[in-house]
Amino acid sequence: MEFVPTSIAGAYEIRHDLRSDERGRFHRQYCEREFAAASLGTRWVQVNHSVTLGSGSVRGMHFQRPPAAEAKLVSCTYGRAFDVAVDLRRGSETFLKWSAVDIDESRSFYIPEGCAHGFQALTEEVHLIYMHSAPYAPEAEGGLRFDDPALGIAWPLPIGTVSDRDRSFALVDGGFEGLAS
Repeated sequence: MEFVPTSIAGAYEIRHDLRSDERGRFHRQYCEREFAAASLGTRWVQVNHSVTLGSGSVRGMHFQRPPAAEAKLVSCTYGRAFDVAVDLRRGSETFLKWSAVDIDESRSFYIPEGCAHGFQALTEEVHLIYMHSAPYAPEAEGGLRFDDPALGIAWPLPIGTVSDRDRSFALVDGGFEGLAS
Protein backbone atom coordinates (compact mmCIF):
# COMPACT_ATOMS: atom_id res chain seq x y z
CA MET A 1 0.00 0.00 0.00
CA GLU A 2 1.09 3.52 -0.71
CA PHE A 3 -0.30 6.47 1.28
CA VAL A 4 -0.39 9.65 -0.83
CA PRO A 5 -1.27 12.88 1.03
CA THR A 6 -3.98 15.04 -0.53
CA SER A 7 -4.41 18.79 -0.25
CA ILE A 8 -6.42 18.32 2.98
CA ALA A 9 -4.38 17.56 6.10
CA GLY A 10 -4.98 14.01 7.25
CA ALA A 11 -6.69 12.87 4.02
CA TYR A 12 -4.89 10.26 1.91
CA GLU A 13 -5.26 8.51 -1.40
CA ILE A 14 -4.45 4.88 -0.73
CA ARG A 15 -2.94 3.04 -3.69
CA HIS A 16 -3.34 -0.70 -3.51
CA ASP A 17 -0.86 -3.21 -4.88
CA LEU A 18 -3.02 -5.22 -7.30
CA ARG A 19 -1.87 -8.77 -8.04
CA SER A 20 -3.27 -10.43 -11.13
CA ASP A 21 -3.10 -13.83 -12.74
CA GLU A 22 -5.35 -16.03 -14.89
CA ARG A 23 -7.80 -16.38 -11.95
CA GLY A 24 -8.36 -12.65 -11.54
CA ARG A 25 -7.10 -9.99 -9.14
CA PHE A 26 -6.26 -9.62 -5.45
CA HIS A 27 -5.20 -6.77 -3.16
CA ARG A 28 -5.11 -5.99 0.53
CA GLN A 29 -7.84 -3.49 1.28
CA TYR A 30 -6.70 -2.65 4.79
CA CYS A 31 -3.74 -3.52 7.00
CA GLU A 32 -3.79 -2.25 10.58
CA ARG A 33 0.01 -2.31 10.81
CA GLU A 34 0.53 -0.28 7.61
CA PHE A 35 -2.17 2.25 8.52
CA ALA A 36 -0.64 2.69 11.98
CA ALA A 37 2.82 3.18 10.43
CA ALA A 38 1.27 5.98 8.31
CA SER A 39 -0.16 7.53 11.53
CA LEU A 40 -3.67 6.46 10.51
CA GLY A 41 -4.28 4.08 13.41
CA THR A 42 -8.05 4.01 13.16
CA ARG A 43 -10.45 1.66 14.90
CA TRP A 44 -13.25 0.74 12.51
CA VAL A 45 -16.63 0.18 14.18
CA GLN A 46 -19.07 0.18 11.26
CA VAL A 47 -18.93 -0.90 7.62
CA ASN A 48 -21.52 0.23 5.06
CA HIS A 49 -22.04 -0.79 1.43
CA SER A 50 -23.72 1.42 -1.18
CA VAL A 51 -24.74 0.73 -4.76
CA THR A 52 -25.24 3.78 -6.96
CA LEU A 53 -26.82 3.54 -10.40
CA GLY A 54 -26.39 6.02 -13.22
CA SER A 55 -23.19 7.64 -14.40
CA GLY A 56 -23.17 11.21 -13.08
CA SER A 57 -25.27 10.43 -10.00
CA VAL A 58 -24.10 12.27 -6.87
CA ARG A 59 -24.35 11.36 -3.17
CA GLY A 60 -23.30 13.89 -0.54
CA MET A 61 -21.96 16.01 1.00
CA HIS A 62 -22.52 14.26 4.35
CA PHE A 63 -20.82 14.60 7.73
CA GLN A 64 -21.27 13.78 11.42
CA ARG A 65 -20.91 16.50 14.07
CA PRO A 66 -18.82 15.89 17.21
CA PRO A 67 -18.94 13.91 19.38
CA ALA A 68 -19.99 11.47 16.61
CA ALA A 69 -17.46 12.78 14.06
CA GLU A 70 -16.01 9.94 12.04
CA ALA A 71 -13.03 9.11 9.88
CA LYS A 72 -13.89 7.09 6.77
CA LEU A 73 -12.03 4.72 4.51
CA VAL A 74 -13.97 4.67 1.23
CA SER A 75 -13.23 1.88 -1.24
CA CYS A 76 -14.74 1.01 -4.59
CA THR A 77 -15.34 -2.67 -5.31
CA TYR A 78 -17.09 -2.21 -8.65
CA GLY A 79 -17.02 0.66 -11.15
CA ARG A 80 -15.36 4.03 -10.56
CA ALA A 81 -16.22 7.08 -8.47
CA PHE A 82 -14.97 10.65 -8.05
CA ASP A 83 -14.73 10.67 -4.25
CA VAL A 84 -14.68 14.09 -2.53
CA ALA A 85 -13.84 15.36 0.96
CA VAL A 86 -14.47 18.92 2.15
CA ASP A 87 -12.56 20.14 5.21
CA LEU A 88 -15.08 21.45 7.77
CA ARG A 89 -12.62 21.85 10.65
CA ARG A 90 -12.90 25.42 11.92
CA GLY A 91 -9.38 26.84 12.17
CA SER A 92 -7.89 24.46 9.60
CA GLU A 93 -5.68 25.96 6.89
CA THR A 94 -7.85 24.18 4.33
CA PHE A 95 -11.24 25.04 5.87
CA LEU A 96 -13.98 24.70 3.18
CA LYS A 97 -11.47 23.44 0.60
CA TRP A 98 -12.11 20.16 -1.19
CA SER A 99 -9.94 17.32 -2.39
CA ALA A 100 -10.90 14.36 -4.55
CA VAL A 101 -9.60 10.93 -5.45
CA ASP A 102 -10.76 8.93 -8.47
CA ILE A 103 -11.37 5.59 -6.73
CA ASP A 104 -11.70 2.12 -8.20
CA GLU A 105 -10.43 -1.27 -7.04
CA SER A 106 -6.85 0.05 -7.10
CA ARG A 107 -7.41 3.23 -5.01
CA SER A 108 -9.26 4.11 -1.80
CA PHE A 109 -9.73 7.42 0.03
CA TYR A 110 -9.01 7.93 3.74
CA ILE A 111 -11.01 10.90 5.04
CA PRO A 112 -10.27 12.23 8.55
CA GLU A 113 -12.79 13.35 11.14
CA GLY A 114 -14.22 16.80 10.50
CA CYS A 115 -14.72 16.43 6.77
CA ALA A 116 -17.84 16.15 4.64
CA HIS A 117 -17.90 13.33 2.12
CA GLY A 118 -19.62 12.75 -1.19
CA PHE A 119 -19.02 11.19 -4.57
CA GLN A 120 -20.08 11.09 -8.19
CA ALA A 121 -20.54 7.81 -10.07
CA LEU A 122 -18.21 7.70 -13.07
CA THR A 123 -19.68 4.46 -14.38
CA GLU A 124 -23.25 3.19 -14.74
CA GLU A 125 -22.97 1.15 -11.53
CA VAL A 126 -20.71 1.84 -8.56
CA HIS A 127 -20.32 -0.24 -5.39
CA LEU A 128 -18.63 1.45 -2.42
CA ILE A 129 -17.60 0.08 0.95
CA TYR A 130 -17.31 2.66 3.75
CA MET A 131 -15.41 1.84 6.94
CA HIS A 132 -16.37 4.24 9.77
CA SER A 133 -14.53 5.07 12.98
CA ALA A 134 -17.80 5.92 14.79
CA PRO A 135 -21.29 4.44 14.61
CA TYR A 136 -23.96 6.36 12.74
CA ALA A 137 -25.73 8.91 14.97
CA PRO A 138 -28.80 10.44 13.27
CA GLU A 139 -28.86 13.36 15.73
CA ALA A 140 -25.30 14.34 14.67
CA GLU A 141 -25.90 14.11 10.94
CA GLY A 142 -25.33 17.09 8.68
CA GLY A 143 -24.76 17.96 5.07
CA LEU A 144 -23.76 20.66 2.64
CA ARG A 145 -25.00 21.14 -0.91
CA PHE A 146 -23.00 19.25 -3.51
CA ASP A 147 -23.37 22.21 -5.90
CA ASP A 148 -22.59 25.00 -3.42
CA PRO A 149 -20.74 27.75 -5.33
CA ALA A 150 -18.76 28.60 -2.18
CA LEU A 151 -17.25 25.09 -2.27
CA GLY A 152 -16.77 25.05 -6.03
CA ILE A 153 -16.47 21.28 -6.37
CA ALA A 154 -15.50 20.51 -9.97
CA TRP A 155 -17.60 17.41 -10.62
CA PRO A 156 -16.13 15.69 -13.69
CA LEU A 157 -19.47 14.73 -15.30
CA PRO A 158 -22.76 16.56 -15.74
CA ILE A 159 -24.81 16.07 -12.56
CA GLY A 160 -27.20 13.13 -12.83
CA THR A 161 -29.52 11.80 -10.15
CA VAL A 162 -29.35 13.46 -6.71
CA SER A 163 -31.70 12.71 -3.82
CA ASP A 164 -34.17 15.36 -2.64
CA ARG A 165 -32.45 15.22 0.76
CA ASP A 166 -29.02 16.02 -0.73
CA ARG A 167 -30.52 18.85 -2.81
CA SER A 168 -32.08 20.35 0.34
CA PHE A 169 -28.86 20.83 2.36
CA ALA A 170 -27.93 24.41 3.23
CA LEU A 171 -25.41 26.54 1.40
CA VAL A 172 -22.20 27.53 3.20
CA ASP A 173 -23.09 31.22 2.85
CA GLY A 174 -26.19 30.49 4.90
CA GLY A 175 -24.12 30.75 8.09
CA PHE A 176 -22.14 27.50 8.27
CA GLU A 177 -19.43 28.01 10.88
CA GLY A 178 -17.64 24.70 10.57
CA LEU A 179 -16.95 21.98 13.09
CA ALA A 180 -14.80 22.25 16.18
CA SER A 181 -11.34 20.95 15.37
